[in-house]
Amino acid sequence: MTQFAYLFERFPSFGQTFCYREVAELARQGMTPPIFSIRKPRDEPPQDWDKRVVERVHYLPEEKELLDEVHRASQKQKITREVIAALDEWGRRTDFLRLYQAVYIGLRLQRMGITHIHSHFAGMAARTAFWIQKFFGISFSFTAHANDIFAPRDFEIGLNKLVDAARAVVTETDYAKKFLQERFPDRADKIYRIYNGLNLAEFRRADFSSASPTIIAVGRLIDKKGFTDLIHACRSLVERGKSFRCEIFGEGPLEEKLRRQIEELKLQNCVELPGPKPQHEIKRYLAAGTVFVLPSVIDPEGGMDNLPTVVMEAMATGLPVVSTAIGGIPEMVIDNETGFLVSAGDADGLADAIEKVIVDLSLAKKLGQAGHGRAETLFSIQKNVCSFLALFDANLA
Repeated sequence: MTQFAYLFERFPSFGQTFCYREVAELARQGMTPPIFSIRKPRDEPPQDWDKRVVERVHYLPEEKELLDEVHRASQKQKITREVIAALDEWGRRTDFLRLYQAVYIGLRLQRMGITHIHSHFAGMAARTAFWIQKFFGISFSFTAHANDIFAPRDFEIGLNKLVDAARAVVTETDYAKKFLQERFPDRADKIYRIYNGLNLAEFRRADFSSASPTIIAVGRLIDKKGFTDLIHACRSLVERGKSFRCEIFGEGPLEEKLRRQIEELKLQNCVELPGPKPQHEIKRYLAAGTVFVLPSVIDPEGGMDNLPTVVMEAMATGLPVVSTAIGGIPEMVIDNETGFLVSAGDADGLADAIEKVIVDLSLAKKLGQAGHGRAETLFSIQKNVCSFLALFDANLA
């Protein structure tokens, strides 16, 4: 097995549980690669992270300490003249800290005898890994997720240069793999699909025993999650005389806008924004739910969901899922088999789909059972981490 290290922008993070699960499963399988994180998570809801994983994380210093350390390394001739020249030439141009972070990490990887580094997202961590390869000859790969490929930010070391330089590029759906291969046809053979995973045994199964149907939604309160459509759908369900409760868990910049929408539509008695919750509480709320809804849309900048972890978690719980045919969601939710897919932005269609399952619990249970079976087949963390390791063995030896 090739010796490798991880590099994250922020780890472990509440919004990136899929990264934590991958690292934790590797540890369960007896592999503990070094973990570097550019930033420390701050102001996040408390989570049930395994302390043994968190204690392995090496957090990079803040800017002044980082620059001082690289300067000392230069004085002691620990870095080559070519690296020093690159630092001088780049100066204080945009993203200059990535070069210094690369020196900081690269020196440590050399001492450890690490020959490869893997990052998540085609963002800050991958750009740092790009410079680690340039400066130290340590190869890199990265896992691309959603906005980092569908709506990438404009950096001099952009997605094209990352894909070109990486030893391998992993993405999490067939949809995203095809998207990248069509954009970079001459690098198509280095692009792979490996689904994210989770431990299904951690999720208690839904029993559909709630006195009133409960609609569960989880996600950042941002445009691409489509929660305004869900709230409009709830208004439609009320007008149809349906009794239910809708809980939308999460935080984000649209919180006040969504609260005003709930008030304007007079839904305060049935739609709630409880805020973000730790994973163990989300699991409990899912198990008490009747249907999970994620009405994803494409946001004005082109950002969209790819393989939403929360859909996977709902399927592991045995809930039917109502969502939209955005990104890789149709690879998760099979229409009329594990839930329902509606057109993005169609609040009335959303209401129709939700109504089907909240008025027919036998249908809800049937769809949820099929979803659980699909999650076992596609989203087992044990299987998918083995695929990840097999990719390393095949391409990085």
